[in-house]
Amino acid sequence: MEKLYYLIILLLVSIACQNKQTDEKQDDDKATNLENFEANYDESKVPDYELPPLLKDENGNIISSSSEWLAKRRLTIYKKFAENVYGQMEGKPDTLIIDITKEKTDALSGKARLKEVTIYFTSNKDPQYSMDILMYIPKNIEKPSPAFVALNFYGNQSISNDTAITISDAWMRANDDYGIVDNRATENTRGVRKSRWPVEMIVDAGFSLATIYCGDLDPDRENWQDGIHPMFYREDQNKPDSSQMATIGAWAWGLSRAMDYFEKDNDIDEQKIAVMGHSRLGKAALWAGASDTRFNMIISNNSGCGGATISRRKFGETVWRINNAFPHWFCENFNKYNKNEEALPVDQHMLIALMAPRPVYVASASEDLWADPRGEFISAKMAGPVYELFGLSGLGVEDMPEINNPIQTGAIGYHIREGKHDVTDFDWQQYINFTQQQFK
Repeated sequence: MEKLYYLIILLLVSIACQNKQTDEKQDDDKATNLENFEANYDESKVPDYELPPLLKDENGNIISSSSEWLAKRRLTIYKKFAENVYGQMEGKPDTLIIDITKEKTDALSGKARLKEVTIYFTSNKDPQYSMDILMYIPKNIEKPSPAFVALNFYGNQSISNDTAITISDAWMRANDDYGIVDNRATENTRGVRKSRWPVEMIVDAGFSLATIYCGDLDPDRENWQDGIHPMFYREDQNKPDSSQMATIGAWAWGLSRAMDYFEKDNDIDEQKIAVMGHSRLGKAALWAGASDTRFNMIISNNSGCGGATISRRKFGETVWRINNAFPHWFCENFNKYNKNEEALPVDQHMLIALMAPRPVYVASASEDLWADPRGEFISAKMAGPVYELFGLSGLGVEDMPEINNPIQTGAIGYHIREGKHDVTDFDWQQYINFTQQQFK
């Protein structure tokens, strides 16, 4: 009997080792496949493709009015994005507790007030289900003020050297250069991303700025237990279903909870809120804008694949590459379109069109070929017919503009600036200019 017991133990150990080796091999294979992935940066190699029609319904009927768009076609397209790309957006929680945790009246040498707000999504104020909003509110204008709201990558303290900002205690991606130690922020993270956040420029232009660390909502890793997702699980569930929202959906959901707060804050004009995002957070900003029409303007900065660029172009980052490198970003169903973009029932020009009639701005960078600037421009241009249903001009140009030559004459704005994948003062100046025009 004892011998049989030891044989069983040896067999179980052997199976465990084999499984571990299999898992390690799969991880190695995945890493090798990603390393061997050769992105296409040659326009002549972009495949022939046909975009799904914007203004034709499932029965081939032409959508010819804004009322038809809003009542029929928009909802159909939105549902296809939710089912196949971003996952179904969860609703507002039953409980939303707001705590104003800090106020400073003399921020930015007296130009602004600093305010920190914690929003809890559960009645027991569980810190896992909460987010911290950092706000700079201008003092030189009559309140309420228009505002930009945007997620950040490394905690609210990363956007400024201001020592009044509370340092985030949430999990963060490892980055020695940014002062992240054991996946936690330190004093050395203060202001490490301030080049992307010209707070004084924004405040001087009469706008409030509100920002939230994306990891408060869902850390940027494939772990389905440490973000907001368990709030929505069934009793026997431990990860999102194939069409439930994943990480980008969670980030977008959090932006809507910020909007819930702005509706209660007398400092902010909730009718003049622009949601902005860069890179993966630009994808989240677009999905937030599509999902929540309370956002009055939507800004995508270098959002690329799964953001503003046309998936069917297969230029730079592709659906296969993004799903393999970041399997937690999109809903599981998006994997059906790995190396199969032509089967997608939607493409990103349709995502831009979901913003209509609200203004939207798309920005690219000349050296950011990974995000496919031309594909981003095409999306912005091809969304135009929907805006025309509302009597608005879309992008208003046929050809991609010269570098550093913004297009801001219609309800869709676009620029491609010189440089790399980043957010610069030039970008922000265009967003301020465009938003001032649109919010008159």
